Amino acid sequence: MELAAPALRRYLLLLAQEHLEFRLPEITSLLSLCGGKFSGEQEIRVNSPFWILNIPSEEMARGLMKRTVCAKSLFELWGHGRSEGELYASLKNYPVDKMLPYLQSDSTYKVHIHTFNKTLTQAQKIKKIDALEFLPFKGKVNLKNPEHIFWILEDYGMNPNNVPEEPFHLYFGRWIADGQRELIESYSVKKRHFIGNTSMDACLSFIMANHGRVKPNDIVYDPFVGTGGLLISSAHFGAYVCGTDIDYNTIHGLGKASRKNQKWRGPDENIRANLRQYGLEKYYLDALVADSSRPIWRKGMLFDAIITDPPYGIREATRRTGSQKETVKSVERRYTEEIIPRHPCLKLISNCEQMLSSHTSRRLITMEKVKEFKDQDENSYLLDGQYMPYRGHNSFREKYFSGVTKRIAKEEKDNQK
Repeated sequence: MELAAPALRRYLLLLAQEHLEFRLPEITSLLSLCGGKFSGEQEIRVNSPFWILNIPSEEMARGLMKRTVCAKSLFELWGHGRSEGELYASLKNYPVDKMLPYLQSDSTYKVHIHTFNKTLTQAQKIKKIDALEFLPFKGKVNLKNPEHIFWILEDYGMNPNNVPEEPFHLYFGRWIADGQRELIESYSVKKRHFIGNTSMDACLSFIMANHGRVKPNDIVYDPFVGTGGLLISSAHFGAYVCGTDIDYNTIHGLGKASRKNQKWRGPDENIRANLRQYGLEKYYLDALVADSSRPIWRKGMLFDAIITDPPYGIREATRRTGSQKETVKSVERRYTEEIIPRHPCLKLISNCEQMLSSHTSRRLITMEKVKEFKDQDENSYLLDGQYMPYRGHNSFREKYFSGVTKRIAKEEKDNQK
């Protein structure tokens, strides 16, 4: 006899409106990490701050929120609609036995209102709360420290220049948990002991660790470690971390400082000091001076995840590695997903774009190892030449400064008219 699958519960996810392309891969990766699976039946409007998800349990939902930096809050969804009438009808159809545990006479509660792209007056908020009197609330209102918090959430669309009178979507639910948005501030590069010109900002560092499904006791490696920003986010999630970099001064914390009004780096400005700053030193294995274009590791399984931000050659001085024969001449071609290097041992999971300026962007590419490396796989990347013109950061450097030069020349010409 087959056991019935557990019924999926419907949850409403409230997301931050930044790094929009990075959000879905992060949520998908974290659901997988918690033992769940992202379903194609989820009600996702990719650019919207409101997503409806089907999650098997509240425990899994809370596990998701203990990791995400893209989401603000999660709610058990009791009702939703495209008008107040539809919302109220949806709430009346929600099973009473699922409501009652949170509406008992010996409990306390409050109702919070959140609107996206519109501000309501206090009188308007009170009117909306009073309209929910048909719900069987038996407890007492406690605005400061309630046991249960319920939210009315209203979506007034994405256009701040054309805000409708009535919302496009309305939701009501029980608050479950907040995400980890506070990590962005507490791990801010502005407050970090040791930084460089290209230190990865905290938000993206945590997003990358989540895309990589970093978990406690993993070993995480960054081959272009710099000042260790990606090691910090991985260590925060309980992974042991290490890295390499070709820059001797960066690895040892020597040379000129990147911080304003500071000429030279201090005696204790290094990667280890950064992890110590956040109480994560016990997770730090080491960092080596090494050229990542050359093999330095023995064969075999060494790392659970490799997370890195490769050099582009724009803001930090670069050192060209390899012989002249290996350097491929750059040609001007538009980006397509087909130019991503392929390998039989790797499966492409996600490919997210972050715009840097009007003419440049960078991509967060996540790949999963799907089989063990064998000798016949060693030169697989050479079989497909379509991405060869893009190899190396020097190609990007030349294109970047070419674009900057052309723009400056055009602005100077326009000013002379």
